[in-house]
Amino acid sequence: MRKGREQDSKYLKNEQIRARVVRVVGDNIDNEGIMSIEEARKLANDMELDLVLISDKADPPVCRVIDFQKFLYQQKKKQKEIKANAQKVVVKEVRFGPNTDEHDYGFKLKHAESFLKDGAKVKAFVFFKGRTILFKEKGEILLLRFAQDLEEVGKVEQLPKLEGKRMIMFISPKVVKKKN
Repeated sequence: MRKGREQDSKYLKNEQIRARVVRVVGDNIDNEGIMSIEEARKLANDMELDLVLISDKADPPVCRVIDFQKFLYQQKKKQKEIKANAQKVVVKEVRFGPNTDEHDYGFKLKHAESFLKDGAKVKAFVFFKGRTILFKEKGEILLLRFAQDLEEVGKVEQLPKLEGKRMIMFISPKVVKKKN
């Protein structure tokens, strides 16, 4: 089955509409209003257009007299536009060990800062190997310090939480207000 056919079935048109009375709307219709389905179909036929059910929840259901293919094209175009405008969330990971030394910490902090400035979220986690799980507190302190050092460019979305052998924390970028 083609993808276009699936979208066709989303809207009922012409003979598929089962309501007895409908409200007819459209750009080039003089007598918009409530009429029987037969009158609405005849009106659409006379204009060589389709009668498409827009809202079946309304009382009476709302139908529009339009060119169905053009309508589908516009719907697809709107969906594409919405998708294009949606922000894509990028999550960058920064991994620590419970005994991460100062130089490594500084290096990873600098990278996390640049990730946040670029608008990506940062998933910081401490990975406990073997018996290092005994140092849970050390890992939590490390992550909280990390969050505090990134306070200017990001805000904590989720506080450190232990999941299995990992203690995870999410930091999202602070929204920069644009000046007009």
